[in-house]
Amino acid sequence: MTFGGWKAEALEFFDGLEAENSKAYWLRNKDTYDTTVRAPMEELLAELEPEFGEGRIFRPYRDIRFSADKSLYKTHMGAMIGEGYVQLSAEGLAAGSGMWEMAPDQLERYRSAVDDDRSGKALERVVRDARKAKLEVMAHGELKTAPRGYAKDHPRIELLRYKGIVTWKAWPPAAWLGTKRAKDRIVSFLRDSEPLSAWLGKHVGASTLPERSR
Repeated sequence: MTFGGWKAEALEFFDGLEAENSKAYWLRNKDTYDTTVRAPMEELLAELEPEFGEGRIFRPYRDIRFSADKSLYKTHMGAMIGEGYVQLSAEGLAAGSGMWEMAPDQLERYRSAVDDDRSGKALERVVRDARKAKLEVMAHGELKTAPRGYAKDHPRIELLRYKGIVTWKAWPPAAWLGTKRAKDRIVSFLRDSEPLSAWLGKHVGASTLPERSR
């Protein structure tokens, strides 16, 4: 099968799930989820994989063990495609790329690279170009002031305060979402996000800390 977008029934599924987040609703509408939500995502990932890397759909169930919110199901579908992320919900389609939350060793390397005049200015250019392409550049969280050891008037203080950095773009529902043009938007986003992924790969990389230390 080739990717042809998500029909209105896919968004209606999430509308219903937000109104009734229960196992009963899920079981009643499992076929709709499989055919109108998950199947198009699988087709999209398969078509993107040759250029962007392996795809993986996240599980639809929430981990409620330590959460005050006991809702059983996520009200969106998320998937990784290489370094990128694709999300579908009742609000439409969205995509992200980068490092949303850095481990302590990653954050140390990130700040050191931002501080360095050469690599820091390179990141400024990457961010400027991404914003020109109408991508949002954002962080999972950011400090209210400079990190310890860095000047409050640092020329790249905004970037130094970030605890992660990603590009992000969201598209509200429209007729194109039910066509193969939805893929074109994701492809354009991922290509525009490649410079940030390359900078992070070169200057930050994966965490080397044990999982429990992150």
